[in-house]
Amino acid sequence: MKIKKFTFSPIQENTYVVYDETGECVIIDPGCSNETERQKLAHFIHETRLTPVKLLNTHCHIDHVAGNKFVMETYNVGLLIHRNELPILHEAPKFSRFFGLECPPSPEPEAFIDENDTVTFGETTFTILFTPGHSPGSICFYNAAENKIFSGDVLFMGGIGRYDLPGANGADLFKSLDETMMGLPDDVTVYSGHGPETTIGNERRTNPYLNPAFRDQL
Repeated sequence: MKIKKFTFSPIQENTYVVYDETGECVIIDPGCSNETERQKLAHFIHETRLTPVKLLNTHCHIDHVAGNKFVMETYNVGLLIHRNELPILHEAPKFSRFFGLECPPSPEPEAFIDENDTVTFGETTFTILFTPGHSPGSICFYNAAENKIFSGDVLFMGGIGRYDLPGANGADLFKSLDETMMGLPDDVTVYSGHGPETTIGNERRTNPYLNPAFRDQL
């Protein structure tokens, strides 16, 4: 499995193209919010001779779905999200105006995915982990064979997702962190929606939001 990361938009969102030796790829959370960013994504896919087969959203906040329409129309691929994200997806263009982003309305999902479902492309398989809290239908894409997870905005290096947004829930987020994310092996590499890569072990040891003493002060 190979991974190309782009950091797009003023919000500095991470968009991922994940592919393997078959040439098939999935695009996770396309945040390309202007023509320059859209063409940068398209140029990489063309030059690497990849065939996009699926579009995946970890969640549907504006910075993660701004490029949905472009990707779906350019590559004729279907969108997969969790059912609970549908209202967030529909509201994204309205909220984009407050952030000065271009966020055309996304086409509707092709299908909904949920806990323990799998997404396969080429010779690669992701297992879906349901991790609500930052958003009501947040999901992560986990590849146990290569110890990699795409966590969206659930977990960052040294931080966690906000839970003061519409549809967010702090209790759900901490449950997702404690019971799902921290249930993974230490050597799992975390590819977050913002910021650099980290590992589960590093966050277990150093992330203050995973420390009960620190959390009690929140």
